[in-house]
Amino acid sequence: MSSYTRPFVKICGLSTEAAIDAVLSRGGEEVGFVSFARSPRHVPIEAMARLRRHVGERARVTIVTVDPDDALLARLAAEVRPDTIQLHGGESPERVGEVAVRTGLDTMKALSIAGPDDLARVAAYRPVAGRILLDAKAPKGSAIPGGNGVSFDWSILAAWTGGPFVLSGGINPDNVADAVRVARPAGIDISSGVESAPGVKDISRIHRLFDALDAATLLEPERQAS
Repeated sequence: MSSYTRPFVKICGLSTEAAIDAVLSRGGEEVGFVSFARSPRHVPIEAMARLRRHVGERARVTIVTVDPDDALLARLAAEVRPDTIQLHGGESPERVGEVAVRTGLDTMKALSIAGPDDLARVAAYRPVAGRILLDAKAPKGSAIPGGNGVSFDWSILAAWTGGPFVLSGGINPDNVADAVRVARPAGIDISSGVESAPGVKDISRIHRLFDALDAATLLEPERQAS
């Protein structure tokens, strides 16, 4: 009999215990906090540490950063104790490898994708990043690299042979089934797609997302393991 294993789910930009609990109640495997002052989802380190304690061992914890310096990385590692540092800026492959060594943490490198040519960048980061996240390029003039609610053409990933990846960018309850069906990601990363306003997570939208994803798993006859 064919089987289907849904991609793991990471909800990012969380800032309240209630939103965390909603995600975890539905089987979300990973939660993300943002450490980037220009983002509406930014959480100060002290508050982030409190939220991390609330998560406990119930899920993986990732902190999203944008070109972080060594001092910030040291504070995040020591005071928040995440599982993963997500690098969402212009970090080079060398810097990604250095961050992993300095922090002793898993790393996830986000790469901005607009078309097939952008996928060529993945190969340089694959050896040094624990995971690769493919996100849509930010709209022109945006002050933040992620959480903009836009997606790229997922069909360019349909025949992808470059290894497992996490898919992000514009995923929401209305299109998550299509995202999974077309791109076949190992995981999905959602932020603005479950918000009622920038940085404000909507509990009902979180549940709608998981409802849609669970319904999609019933319709898919088979998914190749990543």
